Amino acid sequence: MKYILMCEGKNELTVLNLLLGHDKLIITPNELLGLVPYQARQLDKSPQILGMMNIYTEDVIIYRIGDKMTDELRIPKQIKKRVIREEKYCTLPELEILLIISEEKYNEYIKQKSKITPKKFAKMYIKCNRMRYDNSSLFYEKYYQDIDKLVQAIQQYSVLHKTHKKDEHYLIELLK
Repeated sequence: MKYILMCEGKNELTVLNLLLGHDKLIITPNELLGLVPYQARQLDKSPQILGMMNIYTEDVIIYRIGDKMTDELRIPKQIKKRVIREEKYCTLPELEILLIISEEKYNEYIKQKSKITPKKFAKMYIKCNRMRYDNSSLFYEKYYQDIDKLVQAIQQYSVLHKTHKKDEHYLIELLK
């Protein structure tokens, strides 16, 4: 059996690759279909994943990571029987919430959240080595060079954010 890690965007993919690279996840690259996580919202729109599913013919478990997990996963008929289950891991309201937590600005953000998105808040208040947050994967790589900082933000997020839906999990559940 293999796992498929599907990420909503490039920054989620960067965060997962950082965690994988530092051996912080409960699964290893060897357990992943194709040895890597994928940036994909849907299976039926990902030729990479479908191609790997044609090569690997055993069962899979799908972990989807993103901030908006309302869309139902579309699983093509030819592979549906091999998908054991799908689990959703959320970073509501946006991935930038981890940066806000790392900067200890969560309470400040909460006071303004009705007027500003986490992305805009991060662009205004988050810096790394004099570089303002710019919604790039490079920023996440530089900011979380100390992987423990990322792990702590994920742990803290699960304490601070208690509004996930019943079928949505926290990233902390994927950590060792």
